[in-house]
Amino acid sequence: MESIQAIKQRFEIIGNDVKLNRALEKAIQVAPTDISVLVTGESGVGKESIPKIIHSLSHRKHAKYIAVNCGAIPEGTIDSELFGHEKGAFTGATQTRNGYFEVADGGTIFLDEVGELPLTTQVRLLRVLENGEFLKVGSSQVQKTNVRIVAATNINMLEAIKKGKFREDLYYRLSTVEINIPPLRQRQADIHLLFRKFASDFAQKYKMPTIRLEDDAVQLLLKYRWPGNIRQLRNVAEQISVLEESREISLSCLNSYLPNAGDSNLPAVVGPKSKEGDFSNEREILYKVLFDMKGDLNDLKKLTLELLKNNDSDKVQEENQNLIRKIYGDADEAVEEESTALEVLPSAPLRRERPAEPSLEDKYHFAEEIEEEETLSLQEKEIELIKKSLERNRGKRKAAASELGISERTLYRKIKQYDL
Repeated sequence: MESIQAIKQRFEIIGNDVKLNRALEKAIQVAPTDISVLVTGESGVGKESIPKIIHSLSHRKHAKYIAVNCGAIPEGTIDSELFGHEKGAFTGATQTRNGYFEVADGGTIFLDEVGELPLTTQVRLLRVLENGEFLKVGSSQVQKTNVRIVAATNINMLEAIKKGKFREDLYYRLSTVEINIPPLRQRQADIHLLFRKFASDFAQKYKMPTIRLEDDAVQLLLKYRWPGNIRQLRNVAEQISVLEESREISLSCLNSYLPNAGDSNLPAVVGPKSKEGDFSNEREILYKVLFDMKGDLNDLKKLTLELLKNNDSDKVQEENQNLIRKIYGDADEAVEEESTALEVLPSAPLRRERPAEPSLEDKYHFAEEIEEEETLSLQEKEIELIKKSLERNRGKRKAAASELGISERTLYRKIKQYDL
C-alpha cells in the first residue's frame, strides 16, 4: 500500500492539512475493495483526484476509467449516454450505441455532480448498484455490467432528499464510504503553498520570472474566504502572472484581483441591538404591517361609502344607509362627519375600467370580516406605536403620520378615537 506522501507526489496534491490527509487515507484504504464511494465537498476543492486515486490503487487499474459530468448532460439524453440505446429507440437514433456502463465493464465510472441526475435515471442507477443490471434505451434485454462507481457532489444530499430531488435509497447505496474534501478556507496553512506552486507552474508555462507576494499580501491571501476554493486560487495566480509587469505583488495589487476582499475568514459579527422604537425590530415591523393593513381597510370603507352615496335612487339610497351603518357603526364620529359631507356631493356616473373588479357586496363582506377579526391586542399596539411616534416627533402629527405610513387625517382620527 502506497503512503500518503507518495500519493501526493504521484497526483500532484499540495498540502498537509489533517482533514485532507484523512480523506487521502480513506481513499487508499477503500481502493482495493469494490465498495461504492461518495466524495463530497464544495465546488473547486479537487474532488476529481479521489476517484483517480481509488481506481489506480484497485485491481481494476488496467481496465477503463470514465469520468462523467452528470450536470453537463441534458436530461433527455443522459440515459442514452450512461446505458446506451437501440437503433430507432428515439428520433435521431440511427444506430445502436453502447453506454458508459457497457464500455467501462470491469473498470471504474466516476459520476461527477451525481446530485443533478434526474429521478428516472436515479432508478436505473440504483438497479446497477444492486444487481449489476441495466437496460439500453429502447431495449427489453437485460445486460450485466461489473463496474465500480465513485460519485461526487457539491450539494447537501440530505437536503436534496428532503426536497424530493434525490432518492434516499440511492444515496445510501452510493455513500457506503463517504470521503469529504475540506474547503480551502479550512486549510489555511496550505493556501500559500498552493499559490507558490501555481505561480511556479505558470512562470514555466509562460516563460517569465515567478511572482512573489509581499508579507502583507500573504496575510490577505490567508484571510480571504476563497469561495471558489483551489480553482479560484489557481485562476488568480494565473491572472497575476500574466497581467502584472512587476514580479513583487503588493497588498493593493492582490486586493484588486480578489472580489469582496473585505470579507474575512472569521464568523460574521452580529450588529448592535436596535434602539427602542426602531422599526427594524421584527415584532414592531409586524405590527406596523398590521397597522398599514387597517389603514387600507379604512380607505376601502371611504371608497365604498362614496360609491353608495353616488346612487340617485331614493330607495337604493335608504338601503345603502343601512349598509353604511352596518359597516361603520354609529359610534364612529369621524365617519359620521364624512357621511354627512358626502350626502351633499353631486352624483356621478361610475366608470368601471376593469370588468373583473370585485362586486360591492364582496367588498362589504370583506370589510365586515376584517373588522370582526380586529382584536384588543392590535388596538393596544396601535396606541403604543402612535404614542411612541408622537413622542419621538415632539407631538408633530404630520411627521408622526409620515413615519407611521398613514395620512395625517387618519392619525388625527386615531388620536381622537383613542383619546390620546
